[in-house]
This record gives sequence, structure tokens and C-alpha cells, in this order.
Amino acid sequence: MSGMKDIRIAKLTLNIGAGKNTDRLEKGVKLLKMVSGISPVKTKTTKRIAAWGIRPGLPIGCKVTVRGKRAEEIFKQLLGGVDFKLSKNNFDDHGNISFGIPEYIDIPGLDYDPEIGVIGFQVCATLERPGYRVKNRSLRTSKIGKSHRVNREDAVGFLKSRFDVVLKEEL
Repeated sequence: MSGMKDIRIAKLTLNIGAGKNTDRLEKGVKLLKMVSGISPVKTKTTKRIAAWGIRPGLPIGCKVTVRGKRAEEIFKQLLGGVDFKLSKNNFDDHGNISFGIPEYIDIPGLDYDPEIGVIGFQVCATLERPGYRVKNRSLRTSKIGKSHRVNREDAVGFLKSRFDVVLKEEL
């Protein structure tokens, strides 16, 4: 591939939804800090759902976003938690990969912490090519051409070549 067609990980987002359970939320914050090395931010509700006892401003989850070289290192470690096996359903049409890790103790290099217990979290990786900055910059934003976007096949090919990922349908 040429330099502008190379694919890279733009960002890696780790997310835990805890609902109203504040104890689970604090455990989730500790877990994400342990996995990423970055302090997570708590996500708050914007809507009121009376049946669930949720009101605006109530923290219901936490997330952390990792960028750069560190994102690729963490992503490789997290893929070990699912044995480098993903489904075709884990990919969308825009270069995003999402999967869940049911128990963090499955991740190589992470040990069980009795304070946290056994909980899981969601992983979402966003892929991009060089030149994607034009759609997010402040001045003169423009669209990314169709041939330059990362599609599902590109994302699968990237993961197979870079991380030796196997699709479950191919087993």
C-alpha cells in the first residue's frame, strides 16, 4: 500500500455501563485505570427515566479514550482477551471495531484484583487513514472521498495483517 492508504488506529475507547449501581461504577473506574493507565471520566445521564430511577446528571458509566502508539499496544493486549477471534458483526461499514470482554481476568498480563471483582467492559477501536484531519479541522472542513474511507473489508484486512486476528466464520 502507498503511504496515504495505510490504516492506523485513531482512537481506542473503553467503556463500562454501571446503571444506578455506584459501587459497580467505582469498580469500573478502577478497572479502566488499571487497563489503560489513564483516569477515566464518568458519563452522566441527560434524560429522565422514572421506571429505572434515573434522573439527569446521575453518573451511570465511565469511559476512557486512548490515542497514539499506546492505543495500539492496549488494543493488542485486549485482543488477547478474546483469543484474537472476532466475528464479522464486530465490524461496521465505517472502520470501527467493537467487542466486549466479559471478564477482565481473561486479558493476558492482568491479574485478578479482589477490590474490583469480576466485571467486563466494551472496547471500540476507530480506524482511519492519513488525511482524515480534513473532516474534523476548524477551518475549511471537507468530506473524505469514498475511495479513501475505511470500510469493513479494509478493517478486516488490517486486523488480519497487523494483529493476526481470525474471523469466527472462517474457523
